Amino acid sequence: MAKPLPFIKESEIKISAIRSQGPGGQHVNKTSSAIHLRFDVLSSSLPAGVKKRLLANPLANITQEGVLVMKTQSSRSQEMNRLEAYSKLHALIEQALIEPKIRVKTKPTRGSKERRLESKKKEGLKKASRASVRQLA
Repeated sequence: MAKPLPFIKESEIKISAIRSQGPGGQHVNKTSSAIHLRFDVLSSSLPAGVKKRLLANPLANITQEGVLVMKTQSSRSQEMNRLEAYSKLHALIEQALIEPKIRVKTKPTRGSKERRLESKKKEGLKKASRASVRQLA
């Protein structure tokens, strides 16, 4: 059996085998090779910040009760699908482990303001010099 993630208890992950969808002939009708993984984010042992980021992730298919639901059926083997489900869960949690950097607001320096205004004046003069000369009557 595939091992769950080291920082998540095995009891927190519920896995069930279901029948795959799509073409496949008799094999698809006889075997339950697709894996349905359910992970309750809210009641898990993950830190609060990680839970919050995981729940906010748009790529994670999370129900209103805070349960992450994942279905894998890319392989004909139940074991391969189970491993793929664990790796997808691992990737989502690793992504949530990274704390986003807090942006520190800064103000432009006096010199940068002066340089910006100077370049605006130069551009204005350049464009003004392109204008057609009026005929004096």
